[in-house]
Amino acid sequence: MKIVVLDGYTENPGDLSWGGLEALGELKVYDRISYEESPKIAEAIGDAQVAITNKTPISKATIDKCPNLKLIAVLATGYNVIDYNYAKEKGIPVVNVPTYGTQIVGQYAVGLLLEICSHYQHHSDTVKAGKWQNNIDWCYWDFPMIELYGKTAGIIGLGRIGQSTAKILKAMDLRILAYDTFQSEAGKALAEYVELDTLLAESDVIFLHCPLFPATEGIINKSNIAKMKDGVIIINNSRGQLVVEQDLADALNSGKVYAAGLDVVSTEPIKADNPLLKAKNCIITPHISWAAQAARQRIMDITVDNVKAFLAGKPVNVVNK
Repeated sequence: MKIVVLDGYTENPGDLSWGGLEALGELKVYDRISYEESPKIAEAIGDAQVAITNKTPISKATIDKCPNLKLIAVLATGYNVIDYNYAKEKGIPVVNVPTYGTQIVGQYAVGLLLEICSHYQHHSDTVKAGKWQNNIDWCYWDFPMIELYGKTAGIIGLGRIGQSTAKILKAMDLRILAYDTFQSEAGKALAEYVELDTLLAESDVIFLHCPLFPATEGIINKSNIAKMKDGVIIINNSRGQLVVEQDLADALNSGKVYAAGLDVVSTEPIKADNPLLKAKNCIITPHISWAAQAARQRIMDITVDNVKAFLAGKPVNVVNK
């Protein structure tokens, strides 16, 4: 059994072991191939039976060039980089890692919000630059300091990660609203389910934790932003395509949206002409909510289990059944 990892560096820059996969077959790990469609992807897969990818795309054309391919495993939850419907036609299961980052992604979302509210890094930088020691007052702050107690948080998408965020917010005494097409008892224990327009109108902070579907693509747009409170804060570490980026940039620059904390953008790596790069009060981090070592170890462990299950004839976590 030949196994190829197409972009292993992000999952394992050297602090994890590939030993679990090495025990299952002849393993070839590329640090990176290409995040754009390229003939090099098919060349890298070659005659391997198992291809493992994170963000390297595997298209219909690539699948057709790799006749030995029997399994595609994604080192992530999202699998939109795979032509999974065509893989199904060819009898190739696509498997993912559905639950590795629930806690860390919720933690990161709230961390973005706290940075917006208190500007920790900015004030630390000013202290180290000498501003405090040379200040005539005993303290100073360069931005409005925002207390979250008693405010309303709206969570669009109250699945596992949305619930993780809600638990943290609940401990901070925020009122929590949620919009989700699927309502659960676990969700009801954490938040009040409301219609989307109600959430948009009443929330001081809006978190995006929903998957990217046709119904959610561009859900943060000019029309929906107009329904929000003036000075709302928007947090997105789900998928960049949930946001119409020019509309959000315009709202940030006008002050309608006070600030945004983003760990994802529509095209990754980010393009130089992305309007959010020059927008006011916009924090952008490079899609790292998931990247704590503990979470990456879970990705590794579950991926090994996914390949083992396939080899045993009982594939699990199949997204294209």
